[in-house]
Amino acid sequence: MGRIFLVELEGRCYRCRFCDTPIGLADDVLSRTFNCRKGRAYLFSNVVNISFGAVEERFMLSGMHTVGDIFCCCCGQLLGWKYVATHDKSQKYKEGKFVIERWRIVEEGSEEFNLEALPSSSDAESH
Repeated sequence: MGRIFLVELEGRCYRCRFCDTPIGLADDVLSRTFNCRKGRAYLFSNVVNISFGAVEERFMLSGMHTVGDIFCCCCGQLLGWKYVATHDKSQKYKEGKFVIERWRIVEEGSEEFNLEALPSSSDAESH
């Protein structure tokens, strides 16, 4: 597989909760009001230090989307997903954006325990 080269971020950022790898800048958060089955999530315009899973069609709370899961490139932990394509015109703004489940990341320098970051019993997919 080879050596992993990490992108370091300048400024306030979010890191993988499991291995502390930088994932995204606070300035790249487009929305902090997303919800998924396991609780709250953030919509990012850009993230770093990730790897991609297979692209698939998935029925989510907002309808059918083409998405690919994203993983931390260091520890392999599932972080969220990338919207590849949407089937509803009202959802086009999501294309090319990344959703990261809030409980899977920590804000750099934030030492407070956030109850909202704990997983709940919901997720963005319907079964």
